[in-house]
Amino acid sequence: LANLVQGLNSPDPTVKEKSIAEAEKRIREQETSKEEESKTTVNRTVINTRASVRGFFPFEVKAVCNGFLAILEKDAKERAKRRKRNEHLANALKEKGNDAFRKGDYIVAIQRYTEGLEKLKDKRELYTNRAQAYLKMHEYEKAIGDCEWALKCDGTCIKAYFLMGKAQLALKHYSESRQCYEKILQIDPQKERLFKDCMTEVNLEEKRMKDEERAMKEAQSGRLAALSIEELLQKLARPDQNILYYTGGIRLLTGTMKDCTGQTLFRTNNGFSILKDNEIVRRGFCAERKNTAEVDLCVSLLFLWQAVCTGNEENQRLLLTCPDVNAQLPKLLSSGVSGIQKETLALISLYSDNENGRRLLVRQQDLTKWLQILMTFVNNTDARASSAMNILSDLTEEERFKTQCRVMFSTGALPLFTQLLTSAKLVNQAALARCIGIVGNLCADLVIRTQMADCRECWQACLKLVDERFDVSTPEYRECLFAVLGLMMNLLLESNVIIQYFAVDISGKCMSLLGDKDGRIVTRAIGVLSRILPASLSAVEEVVKGGVVKKMIRFLKAGGQVTSSYAIKTLSVCTRSNSQAREDLVKSDKGFSVLLKLLDSENEMIVGNAAFCLGQCLVVPGAATSLLDSNVVMILLKHAGGDATRTSVQENAAIALGKLCVAEPRHIFQLRELNGLAILNSSMKYVHST
Repeated sequence: LANLVQGLNSPDPTVKEKSIAEAEKRIREQETSKEEESKTTVNRTVINTRASVRGFFPFEVKAVCNGFLAILEKDAKERAKRRKRNEHLANALKEKGNDAFRKGDYIVAIQRYTEGLEKLKDKRELYTNRAQAYLKMHEYEKAIGDCEWALKCDGTCIKAYFLMGKAQLALKHYSESRQCYEKILQIDPQKERLFKDCMTEVNLEEKRMKDEERAMKEAQSGRLAALSIEELLQKLARPDQNILYYTGGIRLLTGTMKDCTGQTLFRTNNGFSILKDNEIVRRGFCAERKNTAEVDLCVSLLFLWQAVCTGNEENQRLLLTCPDVNAQLPKLLSSGVSGIQKETLALISLYSDNENGRRLLVRQQDLTKWLQILMTFVNNTDARASSAMNILSDLTEEERFKTQCRVMFSTGALPLFTQLLTSAKLVNQAALARCIGIVGNLCADLVIRTQMADCRECWQACLKLVDERFDVSTPEYRECLFAVLGLMMNLLLESNVIIQYFAVDISGKCMSLLGDKDGRIVTRAIGVLSRILPASLSAVEEVVKGGVVKKMIRFLKAGGQVTSSYAIKTLSVCTRSNSQAREDLVKSDKGFSVLLKLLDSENEMIVGNAAFCLGQCLVVPGAATSLLDSNVVMILLKHAGGDATRTSVQENAAIALGKLCVAEPRHIFQLRELNGLAILNSSMKYVHST
């Protein structure tokens, strides 16, 4: 024991570690010995035949043990203190490495991360950060090694699997890369978007390699098609030729793009460098005011890129990485030259009609002005308008596009949109209808919706379009009317002083549409009414004078769940604040037959509003009495004590039932027979608790 204590105090780390291990071993043996002694139940006397050896007295053993434990405790504290100090140093080195990484100095970053790991060998972030730097340096094996160490520190490290997948992909280990990404999804199912993106990248890279191997074999076999592509690209690389020479060569090259192999040979023979390496071609393509020859060159290039990029995602990606192409696309769309605009739209459509292409556009392009640029095509009467609307419709599926639209919406797109609405009789009405629908979808974005709802000119333009339906009776204009009503419904999700100001005018326009022959327009007009009336008591008063209650009852009798949901909501708004509306409903709906039918609906919103309307109308003299021979008590009790997901259904039913019994006490007898008082009491406690 003396030697053991001496070893524990040794300055030599090796001797000290051995002593600690020996001490722990002896403690375990001693504990085992005590356990064995405690299990002994028979007194066994063993005579020691060996020579006596001097042992430690009890107080000596206790002193040694206490000293030993004190040394262990001291050592643990020192190690914790040392780790804390090293962790602080490792974090400082990590930040220095991160700073170097951000500056693109990956060698220094690797050095700092390595120094940090010398201080703290189990710091996961240092391994993953160094792996990321190794990836930038194309040292993929080292990156994989660091990811493996990170996973030893934390087996659920998503970043480690992500970076390892990237490194395996760079080494063309496609199955291993997929396995890494599959691990991410197993660890966190919420990472499905990341998983899909990564798997798409692997699939595209594997396809690219196979395509290039196939194309290389074609070229090596001496096939005429392959040789002609190479020859044409070589001729186009000749400098200082006439612009017509290049235009003709580009058209010939376009004709050779018959299949994926031709597209791949174009790529592998550096075909995308036509702009970068040829000053005459580049100047003609980028000229702001193009002459006839430059227009022909530009159109020829656009034709070529369509042929090269159709169905080829790798070529699509490479084209958008060309700086001149990226910068010129919005300018070409705004050029005013029909041929250039038409082929630019056709090229962009190759990207917008599929998810991967849209994401390439959103990532590579600044799309802040694209909404405004594409909207201008509504003024065109040819196919360009339809192509532009198709692209816009596709782009609105991308959240990042909506985010980019916010930037210049109020100063660019919104004034143009308002102008188009105002000029509805003069523009391409089929395209305008689609444009209105697209803007309506953009209103799902709160920022865009708020800007539109706050725009007085926008509301005026919407109302003008509704007014002009009497002057234009074309099917295309009616589609515009249908779309603008949907837009108004979306904008009425907001509440502001502008909406209050226009409430009477909007509700009046909607009332005039209730006699339209197109059921879709009628339904949307009722929908607008249901959302505009809560904004203005004056609007409610005007529509009640205009006979809105009788008209809504008529629509409710006709059925149609969407129309019914809007109509009953309109009635609930009117009956809440207008006594004439309540009286009109009692007269129009004899014995409340329509409302009772609605109370049996499977749509909880319809049921809740129907119960609310009924409760409001029971204050009208004789209304409650007219229900004595009905099963209204049972129906309301069922909803009041039911398990509707909307507690407002239960609350409205309970209130209506209470008003019914107050207005006509004879209903209480039926309520008691159904044990209704107890049910009402418990249901209202539940409603208030939720």
